[in-house]
This record gives sequence, structure tokens and C-alpha cells, in this order.
Amino acid sequence: MGQPNPIPNIAEQKPVEKRNGEGPKSKKKRSAALNRSRDPFHPVKVTVAIAVSVLFILPIIWMIFVSLKPDGYSTTSPIEWFLPPFTFSNYTNIISDTLILRWTFNSFIVALITTILTLIVTSLASFAISQMKFRFKRTIFIFFLVGLMIPGEATIIPLYETAKSLNLIDSYAGLILPMIASPLGVIILKSFFDGIPKELFESAKMDGCSNIKLFYKIALPLAKPALAAIAIFTFIGSWNNFLWPYLSILSEELYTLPVGLPVFNSSYSQAYVLPMTANAIASIPVIIVFLIFQKQIIKGISFTGLKG
Repeated sequence: MGQPNPIPNIAEQKPVEKRNGEGPKSKKKRSAALNRSRDPFHPVKVTVAIAVSVLFILPIIWMIFVSLKPDGYSTTSPIEWFLPPFTFSNYTNIISDTLILRWTFNSFIVALITTILTLIVTSLASFAISQMKFRFKRTIFIFFLVGLMIPGEATIIPLYETAKSLNLIDSYAGLILPMIASPLGVIILKSFFDGIPKELFESAKMDGCSNIKLFYKIALPLAKPALAAIAIFTFIGSWNNFLWPYLSILSEELYTLPVGLPVFNSSYSQAYVLPMTANAIASIPVIIVFLIFQKQIIKGISFTGLKG
């Protein structure tokens, strides 16, 4: 009798793609190269993209060069801003003689806490409207929709009177609490929760899951893209908010950057160097955050344009 065929060792077998020296990444690169070769307008698109990129980054480069000039420096032609002399003394003077680092800290803390509280409030509200049964649920959701149609400026006076009666003026709480109501966040998350299969929640309920467990064990993990989008827009909106901090803050130590920078720049209406230095210092945290979270920002922006 012949010997039986040996059982092949699956662990020793290599994928056909790797034996041929072409893995999934190589296929993607080859496919991208083929698409580029088939597109006759690819060089034009690249050229236009580079030109637009330079157009957007040029003001930042100009700001950095101006901030490195000596205080009181004046020019007769724009090209002189990019030529020596350069100095870093403006940065040390701004940091030591002004409250710009304090204003940056205030902006970051207010934006961070506002984002966290907004995610908590909007996720709870949207999950209740989407998955729980109670009276006037549709009316409450219409109330959120109406909230999108009312401009924020129209609510400033009653908001100020309410904050004043609660002793929230000129405080961190006064900056944060009025900003955590986000009708847009509730609408986005409700639409996302509505898209989750009902069978998933029903099977979890049959296993004894309460509404709280359904919320933080099933709904929240699935809603990470929507939560990221809301967090990005809430943080950016709070960081750039000017009107409410301008009205509700009286102490210079509690200024945020959108309020502190115009106050500082108003003292140098005829100068360029020191205001540009202050703006450059204020831009550094934003640039760093964008470089770190640029993929999440792009995904969040693209997510808000998708249905469901």
C-alpha cells in the first residue's frame, strides 16, 4: 500500500499574492498608478491643487515672517518682510508682558469642557428621542428643529439676563453652560441612532439589558463617527466664539483669545509686528491640533454630508 499524502501545514502556506511578490498594498499602488495614467487631466489637477495650497498657506508664512521682524519695523515694499533682519525678542516680550498664554489656556479649557458636556447632553437626549417611548416625543424633536432656525444673536439678551440672575457673569461657568445646548448635535445623533437595526436593541433587551446599558454598550460605540463630527464642530465653534465671551466676561484674566486679541491689537492700530506676533502665538495650538487630528477632522466633515 502506498503511503498516505502528508497533511499540508496551513501555517507554512503563504498567500498567493505574497508568493508572487505583490501584496494588497502593491495592488492599491498599481491601481492608483493606472488611474492616474488613464486621467489626461491629472497633471492639471495636481497643478491646481498645489496653487490653491500655496494660496492658502501664504498668509500663514507672511504672518510668521512679520512676527520675526524687530518691533516698529516698517517697509516700503512687501518683499522686505521676507528679508533680514529677524529676531525672536517679540515672542519673549509678548509672552512676558501680556496675558496671551492665559487667554490661550482659557480658550482651550472652555472649548474642551464645552465639547465634553455637549457630547454627554446631546447623546443622552438623542438616544432618548430615538429609542425610548414617551409622550410628546415628536413635539420635543420639532422643538430642536425650530432651535436651528433661531439665530444665536436673537437669544443674547434673555441669555444674559438669565446668566446674570444666576450669578454666572464673569466666570468659567458662564462661558461654558450656555454653549452646551446643541440642536444640531441632537439631530445628527438621532438620525444615526435611527439607522441602527432595531433587532440589535431588541435582542439586547431580551438578554436583560437596561436602557442605560443599551446606551453606553451598544449605541455609543456604534456612534463614534457621529460623536467625532459633533466634537470637532463644537470645539471649533467654542474656540472661535466671540460675542458671548465679549458680553459675559469683565475681567481681563478670563478673556478668551477671540476677545483678548482684538483688545490687544487695538493698542497697535498703526503697527504690524507685535499684533502679528500675538496672532502667531495664538495660532500655534490650532495648527498643532489640526496636524494631529486632521484625519478625524476630514472624516467628521465628510460624515455630516452623509445620510444616516
